[in-house]
Amino acid sequence: MWTFTPLMQTASASRGSLWRAMGFLLPHRHAVVTVLFLVLLSTGLSVIEPLALKSVFDQLGAGGTSKAVLLSVGALVAIGLVREALGATANWLTWRTRIRVHFALNEATVSRLHRLPLSFHREEGVGATMTKLERGMQGFVGAITELTFNVLPAATYLVLCVVVMFQLDWRLALLALVFAPIPVLIARKAAPVQTRREQTLMERWTKIYARFNEVLSGIVTVKSFAMEAREKQRFLHDVREANGVVTQGVAFDSAVNASQSVIVLIARVALIGLGGLLVLRGEISSGTLVAFLGYIGGLFGPVQGLSGVYKTSRTASVAIDQVFSILDVQDTLGDAPDAVEVTHVRGDVTFENIHFAYPSTSGPGRPLLKGIDLEVKAGETIALVGPSGAGKTTLMSLLCRFYDPVQGRVCIDGQDLRSLKQLSLRRHIGVVLQDSLLFNESVRSNIAYGRPEASLEQIEAAARAAHAHDFIMRLPQGYDTVVGERGNRLSAGERQRLSIARSLLTDPPILILDEPTSALDAESEALVQEALGKLMKGRTTFAIAHRLSTVVDADRILVLKEGRIVEAGSHAQLMRLEGYYASLVRRQTRGLLPELSTFSEAPLPLSALA
Repeated sequence: MWTFTPLMQTASASRGSLWRAMGFLLPHRHAVVTVLFLVLLSTGLSVIEPLALKSVFDQLGAGGTSKAVLLSVGALVAIGLVREALGATANWLTWRTRIRVHFALNEATVSRLHRLPLSFHREEGVGATMTKLERGMQGFVGAITELTFNVLPAATYLVLCVVVMFQLDWRLALLALVFAPIPVLIARKAAPVQTRREQTLMERWTKIYARFNEVLSGIVTVKSFAMEAREKQRFLHDVREANGVVTQGVAFDSAVNASQSVIVLIARVALIGLGGLLVLRGEISSGTLVAFLGYIGGLFGPVQGLSGVYKTSRTASVAIDQVFSILDVQDTLGDAPDAVEVTHVRGDVTFENIHFAYPSTSGPGRPLLKGIDLEVKAGETIALVGPSGAGKTTLMSLLCRFYDPVQGRVCIDGQDLRSLKQLSLRRHIGVVLQDSLLFNESVRSNIAYGRPEASLEQIEAAARAAHAHDFIMRLPQGYDTVVGERGNRLSAGERQRLSIARSLLTDPPILILDEPTSALDAESEALVQEALGKLMKGRTTFAIAHRLSTVVDADRILVLKEGRIVEAGSHAQLMRLEGYYASLVRRQTRGLLPELSTFSEAPLPLSALA
């Protein structure tokens, strides 16, 4: 009993997934009913066709008239033409419905992926997610189409076929029914093996393309270490192993199909033998035998189709489980039911007793922020410096509400971020990153990304302010030039200036600069710094920097170390303090600047932060 219970639980879970997935068909129920009606009509004609064939042969064998023969042949032609017309129409409606169901699945999953927190995307990876979506949706839609549009017609044909066969001759009907269950038993025996194979392949392809996506994303690193051949061999080895599973599966399925076909062959031969004997005895007509042979050909098709229902349902279950693994991820950062739209932001920002650790599947992660308290006035520029891993970027991720603090709260203009709608909040925050992402679209589209309705005049004004207009006009198609994937047709400085223009166009009251000049040469940095100066004017700005020369003019510099603010003040005050910040400055300048110990301002105590 202990081996049977898990199988029952698995089957029950599969049925639950399939019933839930059927909800995607509900909006298209009228089309589904129409297709089923057309297919059932076609099924009825298929049942009548052997009877028309019987009439032809009975007329030939019993001295029938040529007119009767021609009428029977005409009936066969008419049945065939109408059936083909019905089948073509049903096929068109089926594919239209299938495409719409696929679109609905795309809409649901893509919407979900955009809403899910960053923690999900960090753990899953782009390649794994895309493989799950593609193979999961294709497998599910194909299987659910087969279950919906093939099972009922097959069952209907089977019932009608058996009824007519018994009407024609009960002995031949019984003989046919003796063989009918055998293909079903073969398929049922093979189904668990096929299901395990589907699960194995889904897992393998997900891992293969997750890794492949990493390799392509980091192709510069791969080439830098001359690892192209190794990565190629690794990919091909994994694909070869997966293909080996497919090949073994094809061999197994071929053996299963061959076994079923042999049963059909034996049944046909047995019917010919018994039917021929009955014809010789004069107990049935030759037309009846021909009709029976027609029904045998049609009988085992639906039987084999129905025998694959278990396999198809398990395949669909495996596929849809991959889709539901995305749809069912808990959105821990969803908007509260009473969350409000952000309509106006002054720019006051407060961090109150912030503690944070990145969530992990294995349990609580390492604490990154430990009791951060900070109050920032509108229009103030705050620089965040400190060693890597100190929590600078993490603190800004909390401000954008990519994550929620484990303890404490973040407020804008006195309102807890958790009481605000996330989309409207982020429209009031501009971000310029070290490696700002540009899309493989035109310069105009990239600048207007956060404000698609902007006019060309507004886009050009933002580009001029970001010192980008001149180099844009030197491009082959000016503002219509496509910048390439991730902007690879532009230099790093040009990409940054487009990113600054993008933020200028959205006119955010709060600005986050995450090391926007760290990868630039001195000339490009000067241009970008000048553009940033215009962007920062009148905005609450948080600037993360390792290059300390870029933050000396900040209103306050906060030094983070091991998740805590250990020093705070202006550049002059911190140099006078002779603490960690001063040591960083001297380490970077290495004697290139004169001693800065003559600053007369006193250091700012940490109590002034609040």
